[in-house]
Amino acid sequence: MDDIVKQAIAKWPNVPHCYGWLGLDARGRWYLRDDAVQAAGPFPEAKGSLLQHEKLIEFIERNYEADGQGQWFFQNGPQRVYVELEATPIVWRIQRDLSLVSHTGQAATALDCLLDEEGRVYLTAAQGLGLVHTLDVLLASEAVERGLWSPREVRAADLATQYGYIQSPRALWVASGGGAAAAAPV
Repeated sequence: MDDIVKQAIAKWPNVPHCYGWLGLDARGRWYLRDDAVQAAGPFPEAKGSLLQHEKLIEFIERNYEADGQGQWFFQNGPQRVYVELEATPIVWRIQRDLSLVSHTGQAATALDCLLDEEGRVYLTAAQGLGLVHTLDVLLASEAVERGLWSPREVRAADLATQYGYIQSPRALWVASGGGAAAAAPV
């Protein structure tokens, strides 16, 4: 986490959390979701605006982590902006040498390989569970053919529970009486 973010948390410790305003798709792209987009439906049916500002994306990715409940968030200064997930909290990119890098740029070592009923490939690592980017499935098959990974069959619907992450922190917040609308990011 950036030092400036830590300082903001210390200075303003009681800023309300933000729900529904940021989404991560299955290809590791970030989407900003304003009130109108949220009213149009849940993520990913109503995605919002694709973030393209390189420095903002880098800031989000440096300050992206999970809380104790498995809700992933971006720490935006003193405010937690919880992330709506299309698939998993991490999207893996496989390099030509079959090494692994998360969508946030962190190198990793695959611990387990999973294959769901739709043929999607997932890898677990110390950082958590992630979906393999669609452009890298051929490289994943190469790793399997070389005997580096042995896929286990899983049901996609079971992954969030098995691996302890929440796909929609906003839905959980609303269900717990938090409200229908989320505060805008500060």
